[in-house]
Formats: sequence, structure tokens, C-alpha cells
Amino acid sequence: MNSEGIKAILLDLDNTLIDTAGAGGVAIQKVTELLKTTLDHEHTIAICDRFKHKLHHETFDPAGGRTIDEVRISHWEESIQEVMGGSPSSNPTLASECYYQWKNTRLELLTITPPVLTLLKQLRTSHKLLLLTNGETQTQREKVVAVGCQGLFDAVVVGGEHAEEKPARSIFTHCFGLLAVQAHDCVMVGDSLDTDIVGGFKAGVRATVWINNGGVCPPEGSVNPDYTIPSVLDLPEVLAKLK
Repeated sequence: MNSEGIKAILLDLDNTLIDTAGAGGVAIQKVTELLKTTLDHEHTIAICDRFKHKLHHETFDPAGGRTIDEVRISHWEESIQEVMGGSPSSNPTLASECYYQWKNTRLELLTITPPVLTLLKQLRTSHKLLLLTNGETQTQREKVVAVGCQGLFDAVVVGGEHAEEKPARSIFTHCFGLLAVQAHDCVMVGDSLDTDIVGGFKAGVRATVWINNGGVCPPEGSVNPDYTIPSVLDLPEVLAKLK
């Protein structure tokens, strides 16, 4: 499976190697079941929708004095208060219960499927592999531990542990240094056009591979990846073309 000139493959984690979106959806459903023990359906759905919105637009400053757990508990607190008219909850621990139900369910469901696991093992016999994931340090490291993938890679790089994340060129340069390779020796694989593909282009990798697992059309004016595949399992076909 070796590709001439391709010495290393940089792989994104969320929704590339693991189904974070799917696990998150089930986790939200578990929270709705928890909330429905004390709230009606309409309020329950509204609270969960507000949490998802806050999570999507979340910014986290590790120097801000709060842990990511505390920040996300506050997302639930705010969501409950906003939907219930700002009145204090009759259950002061409800926000914490919602958060840990969501967090623990999501982590329990995250997994690298057997076919993907086999693929990674095969790829590593002929290429250096590096996991490059954006996100807050604790959150992403917990995912790595949950799916047990540390040993599948020559290095794991978490954006939250560096001054800049994808698509910044600096974090890619750091990755190339860890693997002792040049940009043109590498392929970048990921599901995000804005971070994985743009970042790969900025860094000058040999090829970018977009995982379009939803079969969506790229937004007008967005970057054009070198290759588009529906699943990481199709990566060997791309590598064969790069020989």
C-alpha cells in the first residue's frame, strides 16, 4: 500500500476516523430522556437545542480559570434558565447531570470500527501516521483514550495544546518535524474543508483528501480538495493514484 513519495499520512479524528456526530446525537437523546422526567417535551427539546448551539459556537480559554467541564456545565445551566424563563431550577444539580449524561454517553459510544482499525494497521506498515485533531486538550485526549487509538499513530497532536490549530501552517510544520518529513511527503485527510483541507493546502502537502461522509456539495467559493471520498476506508484508492 506504499505510495511513491508519500511517507506520511496526517489524519483528522472527529467524523473522519470516529463518528463523533452520531455519538453526540445519541448523547443528546439520552439527555432528553433525563429532562423529560421533570419537564415537558417542548421545554426539553428547546433546552437541548440551545445547548447544541452554545457548543457549536463555543470558545474556550485555558487561561480563563475554568475547566472545559465547568464551561459546558454552564452551557446547560444557561440553556435551562433561558428556556424556563430565568427562574432557578427546582433541581440545582440538573445542569451537571445533563452534562455528564451527555459527555459520558458520547465517550462510551465513540469507537474506531474494525474495518478502520484494520486500515490504520495496514497503512502503518508502509507510512508514518499522525493524528491531528483540533479542540480543547482534555476533551480530545479523553476521546483518544476512549477509542484506544494512541498506539496506532507515530504521533498524536491536539490543537488545543499549541498556539494555533488547523488550518494554521504552524501546527502542520510541527507535525512534519515530529515525523521528520517534508510537506510534500505528506497527505492530509479530514472531513473539514475549512480546517483540514485549507490547512493542508497552506502547509503545502502533496495531496488533500476530503472525507465527504454526508455527500454534501461544497459551499460556493470553498477550497477544492485534491481528492474527495465518502469514507476513510476509500483512502487506499487515493494512495494508489499517487504512485
